[in-house]
Parts: sequence; structure tokens; C-alpha cells
Amino acid sequence: MPSNITDAQFDAEVLKSDVPVIVDFWAPWCGPCKIIAPRLEELAKEYDGKVKVLKLNVDEEREWAGKFGVMSIPTLMLFKEGQAAGQIVGAVSKEEIVRRFGL
Repeated sequence: MPSNITDAQFDAEVLKSDVPVIVDFWAPWCGPCKIIAPRLEELAKEYDGKVKVLKLNVDEEREWAGKFGVMSIPTLMLFKEGQAAGQIVGAVSKEEIVRRFGL
């Protein structure tokens, strides 16, 4: 299951991660965010140990969303070796996430 992170944890959990990280920028009131959540849970299970899937609540944690220009949610961002390597906006299928992020 994807873990929730805070702005304070972002550097250690995402930018310094040894494996690629997908960050789900979301909010509790967001309908499409609720639709994509089970897909991200499946990805987290399927790619356990190869890719981390983390969630950042933009209502509570605004710093990193602002730094990366996140304007719509859900926004998924892929990070590799501390760098943003891809972005998907909207509630897309699990297969689309895998394809677009090259997992």
C-alpha cells in the first residue's frame, strides 16, 4: 500500500531513494484521486522493491507540489535518481501508468 509522506520527508523518501519513486499528489475531496488509488495500490504490490509508490496530500503539504508546479490533481510524478522523470495528470489506467513511466 502506498505510504503517505510529508513535505519534510520528501527529500529523504523521494529525492534520495535508491529506487524509482512514483509520487501521487492528491487530496481527500478529489473524486479522480479516489478512482486512481486502487490502481496505485496494485502497482505498489506488483513493483514492490523495484518502485516506491508514495502519496502527498496537497491540502496539508503544499511545498513540493508548488516546487513542481502541480496545478491539477491527481498528478503522478516519477522520480529517478533524485530527478523528475515523468508526469501524468488525471485518473488514468494502471496500464497507462506502466506504459508512460516505462515500468
